[in-house]
Amino acid sequence: MNLSSKWFLWFTMIGIYVMVLGGIFYYNLFKWTFDERLVEDAKSMVRLYAPTLISGLARSPNAITMDEHDVVLRFSKDDRVASLLYLNKFGEVRWFRDPGKITEPFETFVHEVSLPSDAIEQASLAKTPIVRAVPGLPLYDIAIPLALRGEVLGIIDLQISREGVVRVINQAMRKYAAGAVGVLFLLGIPLYFFLHHFVINPLLSLRDAIEGISFKSLELKYPPRHDEIGGLANAVSIFLSKVKAEVANAMVKEKQRGAAEAKWWQSILMAIVAKNHRAIVVDEDNSVLYTNFPIAGGASADGKLHLLDVIDSQQQDVLRLVTAALDKPNHLVEADTMFRSEPCHVRAVHLEEEGELRRTLILFEPKAVAARPFA
Repeated sequence: MNLSSKWFLWFTMIGIYVMVLGGIFYYNLFKWTFDERLVEDAKSMVRLYAPTLISGLARSPNAITMDEHDVVLRFSKDDRVASLLYLNKFGEVRWFRDPGKITEPFETFVHEVSLPSDAIEQASLAKTPIVRAVPGLPLYDIAIPLALRGEVLGIIDLQISREGVVRVINQAMRKYAAGAVGVLFLLGIPLYFFLHHFVINPLLSLRDAIEGISFKSLELKYPPRHDEIGGLANAVSIFLSKVKAEVANAMVKEKQRGAAEAKWWQSILMAIVAKNHRAIVVDEDNSVLYTNFPIAGGASADGKLHLLDVIDSQQQDVLRLVTAALDKPNHLVEADTMFRSEPCHVRAVHLEEEGELRRTLILFEPKAVAARPFA
């Protein structure tokens, strides 16, 4: 997965996470705000007409007056009021939507009509409005006592529907979701262009520059930048400079070691090989390290001379001999061949020690010579 996909996935997940948290917060905020407003509106409505209701209760405790009746009808016609129960101080039903229940004692009424909560009993005892949420239903049960000089003359119980509040909350949440998606979209576009222009494109350019590094020059061709990516490119350039210096140092040491080894072989072969014998020393790649006779021809591009560039005839015989020597390390192998148009007896030995350099010594001995330096 590339950086753009990871960023998009991360941004989407973070956006959804923030939207969900914000949605939970705003839903509860809307719910509390609108529910509180609904309850306060119901209390205010009763508080507005409370003097009329209290006056009627004081003048006629047993029967509802016309003024009270008008007020109660006004309450019952409100779309938010799902049900209304009006009681006097004796606990008798003063008004209900079913006229047959009027004047019934409260104890009888609750056996015939199920009340959603104990708000009426609590309001009678506390002498203050009591609000209860109805479990499983979008209703609030609000019982408001009507008192005069500390005496409760009656109680009005309103069951306020929350359907309107639910609709308002749902509408507000839909607006919130649309707004949140829009904000994420508006934030995502500039952030993506910033990521693509200042991060992804420079990284792709740096990748192309690294892929285009020449092993001959070991130079990173990348324009200077004064940011983290520029710092990374600078670190790569410094690393390449160190590698280049190490390679140059290794090549110098290799040349010095090769010259020292050639001098060592020259000293050894001068001591053990006759002057009319020709000796060749090759490494594990059959590159010539030393000869005791002049060689015609030039080295390859890497500065090395291969064994095939030295022997001029019957090459297969010599190669088979070298191969046989490789198969039998530290053992002498012999054969007859032609070397530089002269019949020779060839001897080869592959010198190999664990952890040491591997060298093969090839000795061309004219057949007229009987000396055997390796005997």
